[in-house]
Amino acid sequence: MARERLDALMTGRGLAPTRSRAQALVLAGHVRVDGAPAHKPGQMVAADADVTVAATDGYVSRAGGKLANALDHLGWDVAGVRALDVGASTGGFTDCLLRRGAGHVIALDVGYGQLAWSLRNDPRVTVMERTNARHLTPGGLVYPPDFVAADVSFISLTLVWPAVVACAAPGWRACLMVKPQFEAGRRDVGSGGVVRDPEVRRRAVNRVAECVAAWGGAVLDASDSGVPGPKGNREVFLALADARDAATAPDIDERIGAAVEAGTSPAPPGEV
Repeated sequence: MARERLDALMTGRGLAPTRSRAQALVLAGHVRVDGAPAHKPGQMVAADADVTVAATDGYVSRAGGKLANALDHLGWDVAGVRALDVGASTGGFTDCLLRRGAGHVIALDVGYGQLAWSLRNDPRVTVMERTNARHLTPGGLVYPPDFVAADVSFISLTLVWPAVVACAAPGWRACLMVKPQFEAGRRDVGSGGVVRDPEVRRRAVNRVAECVAAWGGAVLDASDSGVPGPKGNREVFLALADARDAATAPDIDERIGAAVEAGTSPAPPGEV
């Protein structure tokens, strides 16, 4: 039986408009092959394999649902904001912000060709691809954002945030999605890149919160993302604001602890 790359097969069957979009869907955990989750866009599959793409609650990726959960938890209205989506990828955060009335979103990503076609052609979206957020400067954006959402991978938010906040408008607000597997030390990340120890997750979130405070931010709240990542990691959102207009919540340590606890699940059988 002939075999071909999964991303190429998906494009050929019309399950994705481009191979880049197919790759993004696989990496986001939306694709199953013969009933089993697919994790590698380049894996070889049978030409007649049963390939399905899961629904994403109407958003272009399930990241949109995660941000929606965080905004609902906070009770934040983002109507009319001029936003920056750091690590836009397929555009889940961008999609969520637009659906909730954002006036404009800068979709920024170090990668290329991943943003959903519907968002790429939306006049309310400015696409900034092949752009490393660490190298942003205040004059490098089309406007200073008053709202920032961030979902970065393979890099710590602590390395990205200083340059990002330097570009933000006075009175900014932000939702950062902390991915523990990219904040914890290598020895603290378990098999498959999953962080299951709640204390490690707590330290990872606290590390980002401390960075935010050091760069003029107030940490208002924390919440579990509500949806596990494709490998089982649970992220925590930090709600932030310009420290010139707000103060860090006095019980923020307890809030972070509660968010970590909400996303803690036991390890599968055979895993430590």
